[in-house]
Amino acid sequence: MTRHTNLIDIARTPGAQTDYVAHLHKLCDTLGVEHATYFSANPVSGTMHGFTTYPDDWKEHYVREGLQDYDPTLRSAARSVAPVDWKRLEKDDNYGRVFRDAQDFGLPNQGVTVPIRGMFGEIGLLCACATMQASEWTKLRREITGNLLSNAVHLHDTVMNSDPLLKALRQPNLSRRETEILQWVAAGKSQQDVGDILSISPRTVEVHLRSAREKLCTISTPQAVGRAVSLGFIQPG
Repeated sequence: MTRHTNLIDIARTPGAQTDYVAHLHKLCDTLGVEHATYFSANPVSGTMHGFTTYPDDWKEHYVREGLQDYDPTLRSAARSVAPVDWKRLEKDDNYGRVFRDAQDFGLPNQGVTVPIRGMFGEIGLLCACATMQASEWTKLRREITGNLLSNAVHLHDTVMNSDPLLKALRQPNLSRRETEILQWVAAGKSQQDVGDILSISPRTVEVHLRSAREKLCTISTPQAVGRAVSLGFIQPG
C-alpha cells in the first residue's frame, strides 16, 4: 500500500532559504531512507546545484575522482521520465566503478533516482538510498514513491525559484477549479472524495487533474501537487 503523500514544506524547514541539506535530512527521517541527494542545473543562470546528506569524506572522494562524470544514478537516470531503481543500472559500464568505491565507504547500494522535468526543460534529480535487503528495499520503494515524486518537484522548484528571473517566468495559469482540486488532493482526498465534495463526477475531477498536470509540466498527480505548493498555488496538506 502506498503511503499517504507527505509533502515536507521547505518553508517550514529550519534555515529553509539556504539550508537544503537540512531539508534532505528531514526527508530521510520521514521516508525511512539513509541518504538523499539533489542535483540540477539552472537553465537561466547556468548555475549547478547539488546537495546531499552523504558524509564529507565520500563527497571529497567523489569530487576528487570525478565520479559525477560517470555516476549512472545521475547520468543514466537523467534520461528516464520515471523513477529508476539502482538495480536497473547494474548493466551500466560505470556501475561498478562508482559502487565499488561507495562500498569502501560503507554506503548503500539500494536506492532510487527520481528525475524531475522542469518547466523550461531543465532536469533535476532526487536520489534516495538505504542499507537493507533487496526485498525490504523493494517494499519500501513502493511505499515511498508517491512521496518522492511530490517532494522531488517541490525541492527542485524551490531551488529554481531562488533565481528571481526564473521565478517570474514560472507562473502557469491554473484555473480556480484546478487549484481547488489540487488542494483537496494535497489534503489526502481521493478522486472519488473530491468529486463528492465538489458535486462533480470522478471523471470530471480527472479531466481537471490532467489539465493541471499539463500546465504544471508534470507527469503525475503527486508531482503536480508538489509543484503547485512550490509555486504558491496551494498549501501543503
